[in-house]
Amino acid sequence: MVLIDGMLAVDAIVLLNGKIVLIRRRNPPFENCYALPGGFVEKGETVEQALVREVIEETGLDIDIVKLVGVYSEPDRDPRGRVISLCYLTEARGEPSPNTDAKGIALFGLSELPELAFDHEPMIRDAEEDIDEILSKMR
Repeated sequence: MVLIDGMLAVDAIVLLNGKIVLIRRRNPPFENCYALPGGFVEKGETVEQALVREVIEETGLDIDIVKLVGVYSEPDRDPRGRVISLCYLTEARGEPSPNTDAKGIALFGLSELPELAFDHEPMIRDAEEDIDEILSKMR
């Protein structure tokens, strides 16, 4: 068996009030840039538990996981080193409030997204059809 040298992370496309929740990163890399909420999976956690924890820590929102969007494993996707991320589409409830690694939070429509950190823009693009479907049900 071959072990991959690297870290495992999760990222969440969080839908709230018909918009996508983005955090403004507090720390490098991509300090002050917008990003999806997410972070590293800790020892003893499932990826789903890590996703829920990270979203609560960074946004204060409770989420329901809708589906796995994909696995993102480009070797250079994170300047800190090898990081493989599982991205999930989620729906949220609550009032967003930045915490831990988030300097701020903003909600954006799918057609008005700012430049994003890491490879988060392709993640959203990969989920666009599902996002449109969920948002059309909210209208």
